[in-house]
Formats: sequence, structure tokens, C-alpha cells
Amino acid sequence: MKSPQVTALTTGFVVFLASWAIIVIPQLIGQRARFGRIVPWRLARTAAVLCYACLALAVVFLPLPGPRMRPLAQTIQLVPFQWITDARSDAAGSGLVHVLTTTAFEQMALNVVLFVPLGILARLLWRRGFAGTMLLGFGCSLLIEMTQLTANWGTAPIQYRIFDVDDLITNTSGAMLGWLAGALYLTLRSAIRAEAAGRERVHLTEAR
Repeated sequence: MKSPQVTALTTGFVVFLASWAIIVIPQLIGQRARFGRIVPWRLARTAAVLCYACLALAVVFLPLPGPRMRPLAQTIQLVPFQWITDARSDAAGSGLVHVLTTTAFEQMALNVVLFVPLGILARLLWRRGFAGTMLLGFGCSLLIEMTQLTANWGTAPIQYRIFDVDDLITNTSGAMLGWLAGALYLTLRSAIRAEAAGRERVHLTEAR
């Protein structure tokens, strides 16, 4: 992971901590008033969503362009799977191992990983179906790409990120993989609970 990405993630985490410090007290008060007690899983759910949002936005927008930053040579990339060609070019025929260490491959992998939590949240928390999650991932990715194409909707001095069709593909794929991971988790949890219930019934039958 490159230094700018690490810096962006660090900044996003700091923003999350600051935001969480502001939100957690009202949430605790609200839970006491509504349920008469603290519900830890609700706190964890809010923290997870907020943390993901802060980290994702930080990676997407940071670092912001400085006064000496030059305009991009290319602002739009509309060739699907161009990252494969770029990775091969960067590796210069050195083999698969070198391809996996290229900037193009790392960027593709980061774009996939960035949207995996969105897919997990869509399945576990928001009860979205596979198609709904795919559309959600594509919609969020398209919003990000349009924001980058318009230089943060005209608020940045120059366009400093490329509108890349590969980002739409990889982001949407990441959301789909996250949904599958969430669905697998629910299936395994149900199987474990069913097995535990079966053992309990056997135990009760034997006790009689």
C-alpha cells in the first residue's frame, strides 16, 4: 500500500474516532430511554457503518490537490479491464509474480476490497438481495466516479482523479463478493444453530 493511501486511511480513522465520540453519547442516552438498557450490538453496528464510511471517503477523496498539482494527462478511461494491460506493461513480461506487485493490480485489488464491506453491510444489516446489492455497489461507484470527473462537483481547483470504467467494474464486483460473504456467514450461522438445537432436543429426549 502506497504512502498516500496509508495517510488517507489514517485520516479517515481519526475522523471516525472524532465522529464516534460525538455520536456515542446521544446513542447511549437514546438506548436507555427506548430499551431501558444499553444494546451493545446496536452500538457496534453504528460504529461499523460509520468507520467504513469514513475510511472509504478518505480513500476516495484524499489526498486533495495542492496548489502546485498539474492537471491530469488523462481524465477519462473507458476501456474495460484496461488494468490488465497496464499491469502487464508495468511488469514488462517478468511473470505473474511481478504482475501482482504492479500499481495497476494493487489499485484494482484496493477497489475491490473497498466495496466488500458495503456488500456485507447490505446483506447483514440492510437485508438487500444480490441484485439490489449489485445495483447499490454500482450506484455508489458511479456517484464516486462522477464526483471525481467533476472535480468534487466543482469544489476542487482541478480534476485530480480519473473517471475509470474499471473502477465501476471492480467496485461493483467487491460489493457482490461482500454480499456472498455475508450470505455464507448467515448460512453457516443457521447451520450451527440448527445443529445446536438438534443436540438440545436429543439431550432432552434422553433425559426423559
